[in-house]
Amino acid sequence: MEAETTLVPPTATPPPPHNGGLDWTVVAAAIVCALLCALGLNTMLQCVFQCAGRVLTQPLQWIASRRLNSGLKRKDMVALPTSTFSSSSSSSEAAPSNNNNNNCAICLAEFSDGEQIRFLPQCSHHFHVVCIDKWLLSHSSCPTCRHLLKSNADSSSLHSLHILLA
Repeated sequence: MEAETTLVPPTATPPPPHNGGLDWTVVAAAIVCALLCALGLNTMLQCVFQCAGRVLTQPLQWIASRRLNSGLKRKDMVALPTSTFSSSSSSSEAAPSNNNNNNCAICLAEFSDGEQIRFLPQCSHHFHVVCIDKWLLSHSSCPTCRHLLKSNADSSSLHSLHILLA
């Protein structure tokens, strides 16, 4: 006959006693994560509100500044007075307020006898014709003093643009 085998159930070790408390490291980690998320959300919202304020106000200011200094039309630029530089008459022909009146403020080269120079009538600064024409295609101000050369009609159209956009 066969021998009877008896299976003895394994003895299970009882689980550690559960005292009903929470694991404090998990709670502390959850609190730290919540604070970091709140801080990040606060920072993001501040940035959004600041950027939204700029988006509403700056385009108008940007358009206004670009239109004021956006360059002269070629016919207005050619209408500016030109003359031929002469070292003997440079003191009477050049701007009296400019101490260094023998240099072009754009290319920094000295004027030579016989060169064509262009005067800006509002501020009396003078430059090589080639230098100032290139400048005035993209700017409508004097490169030395930044005096605007555009007429009041252009600024009144800018004012009407401001009213339309507002």
